[in-house]
Amino acid sequence: MTVLGQKVTTNVTFWPSDVNEPAQRYTWPWSTRRNNSELEAGRRHARGDRRRMTDRVRCSWARTPLGIAYHDAEWGVPVHDDRVLFEFITLEGAQAGLSWETILKKREAYRKAFAEFDPARVARFTPARVERLMLNPGIVRNRLKIVSTVGNAKAFLAVQREFGSFDGYVWGLLGGEPRVNRRRANDPIPASTTDSDRLSRDLLRRGFKFVGSTICYAFMQAVGLVNDHTTNCFRYRMVGR
Repeated sequence: MTVLGQKVTTNVTFWPSDVNEPAQRYTWPWSTRRNNSELEAGRRHARGDRRRMTDRVRCSWARTPLGIAYHDAEWGVPVHDDRVLFEFITLEGAQAGLSWETILKKREAYRKAFAEFDPARVARFTPARVERLMLNPGIVRNRLKIVSTVGNAKAFLAVQREFGSFDGYVWGLLGGEPRVNRRRANDPIPASTTDSDRLSRDLLRRGFKFVGSTICYAFMQAVGLVNDHTTNCFRYRMVGR
């Protein structure tokens, strides 16, 4: 556990704000150096999680331990890594008709099933591989969604060839900078916008599937193309830094 370069894990207990809901445990990776200093720092971080979960004001949708962890670390942070962008195209498409909490619970299984979200590898998935994925209980076993992920990987590669990167394409299409909204806590958040309409139309034209305007807006929120944290949320001013 103390060898240089190894990964260790520690169990973190997340305590929900509702005392009637049982605590949940998740295993998080902590990198080690020549000693356990980072592991101990992780344990100290874990001990502070209960206080942070109850003291901080967040967007109203972040209520579960898993949702809060995702909200606090990822949601709305600008993404420029093509593999992460492909990950969120895949996960947002998988969510269609389901809750985001369901997808977060299956996220690690998706990562393993879809080659660490490497679009070049996913694009080579064969029909036999698709059939095996249909037997994987860790993912959403919807044939159309699985097949569309393979097709989307091929379309993703085509965009990379044309623009140099998917990052350059999607950020260029939407103006190059995050759209920062100023939504108050009780303001309704739209399911789609003119920007998501434009992105959806262009992705569909390029052969992507499961990229309707609502899915595209959720994708935009996730990867920081738009900052939809409410103004009272502690993350509102942080995600654009």
